Amino acid sequence: MKLTSLLLVLGFAAQTFAADAPNAAGLQLYSLRSQFKLRGVPWTLDQVKQFGIKEVELAGTYDLTAEQFKAELEKRELKAVSSHFPYARYKNDLDNVVKEAKTLGLKYAGCAWIDHKDKFDEAECRDAIAVFNKAGEALAKEGITMFYHAHGFEFEPYGDGTLLDLFLKETKPEFVSMQMDILWIVFPGQDPVKLLEKYSGRWKLMHLKDLKKGVATGFLTGKTDVENDVVLGTGQMDWAAIFAAARKNGIKHYFIEDESSTSQEQIPQSLKFLRANGFE
Repeated sequence: MKLTSLLLVLGFAAQTFAADAPNAAGLQLYSLRSQFKLRGVPWTLDQVKQFGIKEVELAGTYDLTAEQFKAELEKRELKAVSSHFPYARYKNDLDNVVKEAKTLGLKYAGCAWIDHKDKFDEAECRDAIAVFNKAGEALAKEGITMFYHAHGFEFEPYGDGTLLDLFLKETKPEFVSMQMDILWIVFPGQDPVKLLEKYSGRWKLMHLKDLKKGVATGFLTGKTDVENDVVLGTGQMDWAAIFAAARKNGIKHYFIEDESSTSQEQIPQSLKFLRANGFE
């Protein structure tokens, strides 16, 4: 191979690696949902830019069209990597979900909650498997990766494992990836490091969220007081072990998600923690 050709190949490989390098600290914009509603999209996105954030994940466009919201992001050099869409839309409005995901320029489109009654059961799980396999295939045709964000209730016992095991066994890896929200793994009493290793490569995205010290775990409700979201590094999580396992097992993008009422004040502190731990 000629030297110039070799340099071109190496240069392309370096760019590809940089694009997927797991060191950018992004933000799930749901963290600022109150600000979006009270202060509007432009003001809130200005705050995101001031934090030094470059990658974001969406959970709605706050009364703007996808085109309008993307334009507001672009004005501030913010990149929408992924977005959450409601489960019901994947079931009943899939074509428009795909269209919006394309318009927003997303790399990933996901879902953070499977609608279910009381305890999540096998029938609801199998329904979701069918919905996500179909949605994942439709999105893949447009170059977009479908993902599911586990919320804790999926750890109901099933066979020798859990319903999450069933979900991961029956969803097609080529069409359905996963997002790990650290709080929603620890709160139901699970180990994020073990799950990253068990399903290495299936987890593509991660929500960085810390659980207040002293809060009991082992509950499969998928719900806890939002004020239990604390500054990263001040709660219960073993971040050194989590970061090491995440980087080893295929996480491509990280997003702070802080659902507390003080998220605007806590986000800069969490960013400081992340930047002290190798993130940009």
